[in-house]
Amino acid sequence: MVMPAERDATVTGPVPRLRILLVDDEPLARARMRVLLDGREDIVIVGEAGDAATASELIEAVNPDLLLLDIEMPGQDGLSLAQTLRARTEIGVVFVTAHYEFAVVAFEIDAIDYLLKPVDPGRLATALVKARRSRPAMEPSPTPARSAENDYANTLWVQSRGGLVGIPLSTIEWIEAARDYVLLHTDSRAHILRATMTGLERQLDPALMVRVSRSAFVRRDAIVGLTPHGRGGLVVILAGGGGVKVGATFVAGIGRQFANV
Repeated sequence: MVMPAERDATVTGPVPRLRILLVDDEPLARARMRVLLDGREDIVIVGEAGDAATASELIEAVNPDLLLLDIEMPGQDGLSLAQTLRARTEIGVVFVTAHYEFAVVAFEIDAIDYLLKPVDPGRLATALVKARRSRPAMEPSPTPARSAENDYANTLWVQSRGGLVGIPLSTIEWIEAARDYVLLHTDSRAHILRATMTGLERQLDPALMVRVSRSAFVRRDAIVGLTPHGRGGLVVILAGGGGVKVGATFVAGIGRQFANV
């Protein structure tokens, strides 16, 4: 959900996106937060975790600017995790909880804000403004703090039995939607990642990955040809073999872009 009044009042120039990690043991709570954040161009969700241990691994892997952090979770709680982070990082923390009684402790460990569930969209927008202001490098300036290409992911991180595994985009031939997940197809295997196509589209460099349908992205340099399919349709032929069907609304654009392959 976009909060234009909040954003326009504070952002006056090019701004790097605030990199957010969602940490909550309730999948539904994380899903609701994604809905509230969906459409904001000034943030990017770089991952989500259901417990402190997974969150710690992700923090090392994706280096977020901000945690939206639940307090009561199995194992290590959110307050303890925040205290640990305070000692060794500058990552901001906004607590998101159903319990008001932890507020004093939360602010004693320098929480940026404290949001009660169900989260009010306006309060969330205000908390994000506070988070940006707490990080001088995130403030608007005539010269962007990061080049546009650096806003795009070079690696997608997936959970495996041995922990997090980074999958470089340069090894992914194509990405396929699978309900609440996506499949990252490399030349050797497929990896499963909890993500949405909309969320991925904001992370993927369009110069590297092209969307060919509502449910698929393909790496541009993996495309070796096009072949007709049905009545006016197309299939993208991949260097590793096989093909990906082009969605009807994407046929004209893909046909023009790859007419000479």
